[in-house]
Amino acid sequence: MKATLQALRKWAVQTARLCCGVPDYDVYLQHLREHHPERKLPSYEEFFRERQEARYKGGGGRCC
Repeated sequence: MKATLQALRKWAVQTARLCCGVPDYDVYLQHLREHHPERKLPSYEEFFRERQEARYKGGGGRCC
């Protein structure tokens, strides 16, 4: 039961973030590791700031 509630919470948080235009940090790190191994992995703060700038300053939002 506890694992189900934790999974539901994770899903709800991820959905809320996606609705606000903030992709999932863990998924982003996995993408960087697989497709851009030469790039430095950003901290969560760097990731969040970059996503906010991309969304509100019109800098795009996709690398691939």
